[in-house]
Amino acid sequence: MEFQLSATRDHSSHKPRRGTMTNMETAPKHYEPSELLEGLDVQQRTAAQSVNGAVRISAVAGAGKTRTITRRIAYACATHAWEPNRVLAVTFSVKAAQEMRNRLTQLNVPGSVQAATFHSAALHQLREVWPIISDAPMPWVSDDLNDIVASAVQRLTNESHPDRMLVRDLAAEINWCKVGLIAPDDYERVASVMHRHLPEQFDAQRFATLYELYEREKTNRNQIDFNDILLLACHVIEDYEEAAKIIRQDIGWLTVDEYQDVSPLQHRLMKLWLGDTNTDVCVVGDPAQTIYSFAGATSWYLQQFSEEFNPLQADIKLATDYRSIDRIVRCANAVLRRAEDPSMYLRLEAVRKGSGRVTHSTFETDEQEAREIAAQIRRLVNRGASPNDFVVLTRINAQQHIVVNALHQEGLGTMVRSDAGWQYTALSDVEREDLEEQQQAKILQATTGAVTVSTIHASKGLEYKHAFIIGCSEGLIPFGQNLESDALEEERRLLYVGVTRAEDSLHFSYAKRKDESSTQYRTPSRFL
Repeated sequence: MEFQLSATRDHSSHKPRRGTMTNMETAPKHYEPSELLEGLDVQQRTAAQSVNGAVRISAVAGAGKTRTITRRIAYACATHAWEPNRVLAVTFSVKAAQEMRNRLTQLNVPGSVQAATFHSAALHQLREVWPIISDAPMPWVSDDLNDIVASAVQRLTNESHPDRMLVRDLAAEINWCKVGLIAPDDYERVASVMHRHLPEQFDAQRFATLYELYEREKTNRNQIDFNDILLLACHVIEDYEEAAKIIRQDIGWLTVDEYQDVSPLQHRLMKLWLGDTNTDVCVVGDPAQTIYSFAGATSWYLQQFSEEFNPLQADIKLATDYRSIDRIVRCANAVLRRAEDPSMYLRLEAVRKGSGRVTHSTFETDEQEAREIAAQIRRLVNRGASPNDFVVLTRINAQQHIVVNALHQEGLGTMVRSDAGWQYTALSDVEREDLEEQQQAKILQATTGAVTVSTIHASKGLEYKHAFIIGCSEGLIPFGQNLESDALEEERRLLYVGVTRAEDSLHFSYAKRKDESSTQYRTPSRFL
């Protein structure tokens, strides 16, 4: 995929704002302000009406978070409390941003309201002000970070073909540095304090050298990477007064979704967007769904929001889970109850009663586990269930192949959602996945149906009637051995995210051995 920042390329079709209705579209219903509050519970209604000043909304899984956010924006615009062309809502994935835009359109919110990812919003701002700050064309956004890292490794080690896994791990560490605002000169000190683990052939000093070589290689190619979009936006706002004024005039009211996963870099940009005087900001998140700490995200900003933006105009908790039946909600609460500090998480409150089950199964091998689950799904489909209602959740990509094969043997189609790099779900205006393959999968789902096979990370924000979480054994859930406290809690939160994807039934399982020839036996996950 080719992608650039240069003004010579037409990106008008991808702009995350200023939407207009075509003649073929049906005009959405006009809503009175009071109608926009209908169907909301007491806490959701309070959030929707809290449209001034600093507001924090803590929302558990299934609490109707997106519904609340979009109703709040619609209500503020309908009551003329906000100017639509100065409203910005940012979230972390292209899919989530599109869902927000769709819902705002249905609520007859003016198309000038911006709903985008952090990176899309920043990219649009850079395009808009670039002619003010430079006569030179903008650099390209690289679509292959690993290629640049590989070139830097070659220069450092004289290896003509660096190991792909090594390159991947080094690229992840560079990303971690950037979202954490850690420069090459600071890496050794920070790595020592944070106890960073590097590949064996790299110590902190050598990695810092590689990091510098990576930056030089990128500059030589006239490219920037994914996180440079935000870094460059920060630099422009800080150092170019006229450009900063143009950017800020479009941000009168800011909403930040998934605030528990904000990084220091994103937080810095958010603060620069607001400037020193604007406190009209609403953050929405759930500490229990912080699952990207390994990549620099932190729930610290969500938890400290009341101190940073004191005094808050509203601090609202959405603890009612409208998604899952009571048995699944109890299971989710049980996962968090055993946390190191359970008081930092909201306890879910169930409203749905149901006859669905929460089961635990043990199998001899991974293949048997996959076959039995596929057969169970086939039986339910034969009884009238849709394949689209099922998800098989894995901890890592490597678990998916055997499950997909078993489902295909049962004559079931599949849609696979793998971890392709956490940051790529938010890159600018264009998805980085294979669009043709994606379209074929959507057609399959719409016609014969398809069972989703997804890592837990990739399932975040989605929901299914029936969820199977496989590999619930030590070493997989939690992943790894001898985990430190923070890493262990991250794995606990990840399981919680998996549990809360299920609406009507939830099934845990693990296999005692990888295969019949394996002599290494597994033990059940401590989380269960």
